Amino acid sequence: MLDDELADDLAEGRRRPEWMWVATSGDRLLARASWWGRPGTTVPDVLDFFDLDDTLEADAAIGIGDRLLRTALAAVVPAGSTPPEYGRYIPPDWRDDPAARRVVESRMSVLQGLGATPLVERLRLEWRAGSPVPVPSERLRFRSVSDRDELVALMEPVLQGTLDAHSQADLETMSPADVAAKHFDDEFAGFSSPQEWWQVAELEDGEPVGFVIPARNSYHAIIAYVGVLPAHRGHGYIDDLLSEGTRILADQDVPRIRTSTDLGNTPMAQAFGRAGYVNFQRAINMSWS
Repeated sequence: MLDDELADDLAEGRRRPEWMWVATSGDRLLARASWWGRPGTTVPDVLDFFDLDDTLEADAAIGIGDRLLRTALAAVVPAGSTPPEYGRYIPPDWRDDPAARRVVESRMSVLQGLGATPLVERLRLEWRAGSPVPVPSERLRFRSVSDRDELVALMEPVLQGTLDAHSQADLETMSPADVAAKHFDDEFAGFSSPQEWWQVAELEDGEPVGFVIPARNSYHAIIAYVGVLPAHRGHGYIDDLLSEGTRILADQDVPRIRTSTDLGNTPMAQAFGRAGYVNFQRAINMSWS
């Protein structure tokens, strides 16, 4: 099994047999790779599984992985197209564990040999049922986002000074308005949970301060996005927004709420910590130019 959601992913079209590749010697599995994509897409969005037989010598394992990925990429990615980003979940202490470090670095070595470069390391965090549920903010009032246009308009200034590596990369070639629209259309529009959960925070006079997007993706309840408008940064409003999003999802009796932030985004990581989120995993993302 690739993961515990494999059957559902195949049934829903998030994985396809032609996106799943293995290298074998007889009955022995030597390497495997699998891409993930949104249902209905013809090209996958991410290479999220790539594993090697770590009982092999490092050079042999890397060589097999290189051959597997070269062969698979030629079949999965249309000629002349940029390959999808690589993303791998890793232990939070992977640098301190020699075995885990070897696993992470051997996969990265194969990807770098094929032209990918490290983009970002991210913290994966979760709030667990039984943790204290945040109380409503006493200094902000909340209302549901009215529509796509309002949310995109709020996201545009939030991107100013962003510490998110993916957004920074997008802003190198796109306008803030286009980045905000892309984020909505590629992620938010696909959530099956009610849009009434998405909240705008306002001062008493109705001036918007920021917004938070609690939602369900295909697997978990999540905090998909939280942002404070530049004019209102520095007042701790991120805590009010994150508390409101967490409270909305906790009211649905979910077992956990997951979220992520870049390792270098220290203010956001600290806000999640204050809200009771724990770092249970990390992720490495690599991309092709």
